[in-house]
Amino acid sequence: MSDEQGRALRAAIPRSSHAAHDVRDDSADALALIEQSNAGRIPGLIPVRYHRMSQSPFTFFRGSAIVQAHDLMSTPVSGPTVQLCGDCHVLNFGGFATPERNLIFDINDFDETFQGPWEWDLKRLTASLVLAARDRSFSKAVGRDAALAAVASYREKMAAYAQLSALELWYSRVSFADLANFFNRNREVLGTLSAVEKYALRRTSESIFPKLTTVEDRRLKIVDDPPLIFHFQEHAAQAEAAVRDFFRRYRSSLLADRQLLFDRYELQDMAVKVVGVGSVGTRCAIALFMSDGVHPLFLQIKEARRSVLESPDVQQSRFAHQGERVVYGQRLMQAASDIFLGCSETADAREYYVRQLRDMKVSVSLERFRSSTLVDYGGVCGWALARAHAKSGNAATLAGYLGKRDTFDRALAQYAVTYADQVERDYEEFMTAIHDGRISIDASDTQLDFTP
Repeated sequence: MSDEQGRALRAAIPRSSHAAHDVRDDSADALALIEQSNAGRIPGLIPVRYHRMSQSPFTFFRGSAIVQAHDLMSTPVSGPTVQLCGDCHVLNFGGFATPERNLIFDINDFDETFQGPWEWDLKRLTASLVLAARDRSFSKAVGRDAALAAVASYREKMAAYAQLSALELWYSRVSFADLANFFNRNREVLGTLSAVEKYALRRTSESIFPKLTTVEDRRLKIVDDPPLIFHFQEHAAQAEAAVRDFFRRYRSSLLADRQLLFDRYELQDMAVKVVGVGSVGTRCAIALFMSDGVHPLFLQIKEARRSVLESPDVQQSRFAHQGERVVYGQRLMQAASDIFLGCSETADAREYYVRQLRDMKVSVSLERFRSSTLVDYGGVCGWALARAHAKSGNAATLAGYLGKRDTFDRALAQYAVTYADQVERDYEEFMTAIHDGRISIDASDTQLDFTP
C-alpha cells in the first residue's frame, strides 16, 4: 500500500471518527474481566496485585490492560495492521543499552505484544497520558496537550519514516543525543539527561549483586523478601532438576554465538520475584548466574500468557508458544534487543520468556515531572511508537492516512479524555468491590507457592 492508498482509507473511516468511545453497556463488567485475567495466576499474590492497582486510577489502568483491550475491539480502525506493544502506556517506555552499550529510548514491555490495528497502541498511550496528568493533579488542559503532543509526534515521525529505505528504517533508533535535541527548550530535562546516563551505567547485574544475594552454606543465594521475593521451598527437590532443564531449553532459543556466551555462566540460585502491576501473580522469577566465580548475571524469567489482544474467535496468535510471541514482538519493535532475550517452557507446559534483569535500564519518575515535561515526554513516546510501528507496518500508508493536518491528533485527544473518564468510573467500581469485600487487598496471610 502507498501514501495514496492511505489517504483513500479516510473515505471509509474518517480520521475524526476515532474520537468515539461508546460507553460500555452493563453486560460488560470491568471487574469481571479483571477477575477473568486472574486465571492461572499464583492465588496468594492476587491480593498484592489488587493492592497495587488500588493506589489510583492510573495504577488501576496499568494493571487492567484486558479492560481496554475489550473496549478497543469495538472502536473504528482504518485497516492497516502492525506489530503492537499491546500495553502501550506511558510507563512502558524508557532507556536501555544496545549490545554496543549505547543508551537508546524505546518501548520496553511486550507481554501483550500482538499483530493488530495500529490505532490501538496510540489509544492506550494517549489515555495513559491523560490519566498520568490527572494523577499529578495537573490541569485538564495538560492531559489533553500531552495526548495531542504524542499523536502529533507520531504523525510527523511516521511521515519522515515513510521516506526512508527499508534498511535505513531498520537501523533507526532514538538515541539520548536525539532526546537532548528534542528537549532543547526544556532545561529541566536537559539538566537531568546526563545524570540519567551516569545512573544507567550503574544499573547492571554487578550493581545489584550485593543487594540481592547472600552466602549460605558457602553458596550464593538470592535473599528472600516475601511476598515480593521468595523461594519455592516446598518443591526444592524437584525444582533443581526442573530449573536446569528449563535453562537447557532456554539456551536452545538463543543465537549460536550467544549460546557460547551463556555457557560461560553457571547457575547459582533462582527465586520468585514479583514485578510490575499487571504482571503480579504471574510466574516471574530471577536467576543468578556467575562467570569465573566473580562476575554475576541476573536473568529475569516472566511467564508468557495469551495476549489480552488475542481473541480465540477472531484473532489468534501465529505462535503456538507464547514466549516466542513475546520474543518475536520485542525483537521486531525495538531498535535493539537484549542479547540474552529468549524463551523456554516447563514440564507442565507453562511458557516463559527470559531477559536480563538489569541492562542499564532506566525509566521515568512521573512524580518529578512538571506539566510541560509531561507534554514533551508524550511527544517522545509518540516518536518511539512511530518508529516501532513503521518497522512492522507500511509507513507510507499510515502517513497517507494521518496526513499533514491535526485532524487525527484532535480526535485521539478527545478519545483519550473520554476514555480516562471511563477508567475513573471503573476504578470507583473496583474500590467499591474492595470496600464491600468482593475482592481482597490483604496479603498478610498470603500462602506463597510457585510450582516450577
